[in-house]
Amino acid sequence: MSIIRFGPGGLGPVDEAVSNLEMFYKLGLRACEIEFTYGPYIKSEDDGRKIGNRAKELGIVLSIHAPYFVNLNSKEEEKIAMSKKRILKCCEVASWLGAKRIVFHPGFYSGMSSDEAGARIKEGIVEIIGTCKKEGWDVEICPEVMGKKNVFGSLSEVAGLVADTGCSFCIDVAHVLARYGRHEFARIEEAFPMKKWHVHFSGIEFGDKGEKKHLVVSVDEWEKILGWLLKLDKDVVLICESPDPVGDAVAGAKIWEGLKK
Repeated sequence: MSIIRFGPGGLGPVDEAVSNLEMFYKLGLRACEIEFTYGPYIKSEDDGRKIGNRAKELGIVLSIHAPYFVNLNSKEEEKIAMSKKRILKCCEVASWLGAKRIVFHPGFYSGMSSDEAGARIKEGIVEIIGTCKKEGWDVEICPEVMGKKNVFGSLSEVAGLVADTGCSFCIDVAHVLARYGRHEFARIEEAFPMKKWHVHFSGIEFGDKGEKKHLVVSVDEWEKILGWLLKLDKDVVLICESPDPVGDAVAGAKIWEGLKK
């Protein structure tokens, strides 16, 4: 049986962060991903350490989602350089927070083959990892499995990045469903045989091109995903990215407790 820490995608503003963590704890949540959608909004090291210390006291595992406008395979070198800079800033803030994982969208194909795009993205990841080691930041960068078919980030592509660079990974189960039209549980297990998993989950609307939008998670969908995880032996941080991330994470945690009995 897997061990799962449930939590929401989103912590809220800096001045509410500690009280929100305390609320999450009371709700039974033990993880939280801080969404830096438009850039890191925790600007001060003192604020970062205060938030991180409280999370540690409460036993809540923190992670970061890097800004959405990251593309390590842009046709413009300047955009690649800015993408690296954005990810590295998240790594620095993570070092203040004691957050280990930084999730990011690896990039677009930009008219290239999967192999060509992958080679350029790998270069960027290797450089980022090297800078983190040089700075002494104890973090893992986690390219995410993506839900749109025209974006780099299939199961095999992300697994290839992990194998070739030593980076970590983020399995978005809803993105897998949207990209492939099926849950593909066996393919996920094959691609990521590691013990520790960082997982995103939500309901999802999708079409021929893949992901359209995230939805609230139905009980049926929770039971399907958690029933699968129950049979595995993984150490899972599960971040809910639905339109109601806190409510859905709490619902998932309750369903999980019921399944374990």
